[in-house]
Amino acid sequence: MANIKSAKKRILVDRRNAARNKAVKSTIKTSVKKVYAAIDAKDKASAEVALKGATSEISKAVSKGVLHKKTASRKISRLTLAVNKLD
Repeated sequence: MANIKSAKKRILVDRRNAARNKAVKSTIKTSVKKVYAAIDAKDKASAEVALKGATSEISKAVSKGVLHKKTASRKISRLTLAVNKLD
């Protein structure tokens, strides 16, 4: 256990940030699952709506520093490609 005041504060801040990061990542996973569920159901309209929401969530995660910019770009690209393959 830390004895120095700044080290104690770092522990608290790290826990808070970890909780926020976990919540954001969970939200992203849920929105991505919605896109893939719509794709599996062959419903292009709902897939596009879900894609828009997922893209928004992923972009927010980048702005908060939870995801790297290129990771987000790759995720968005793969989702978009999957939705565009629907006919």
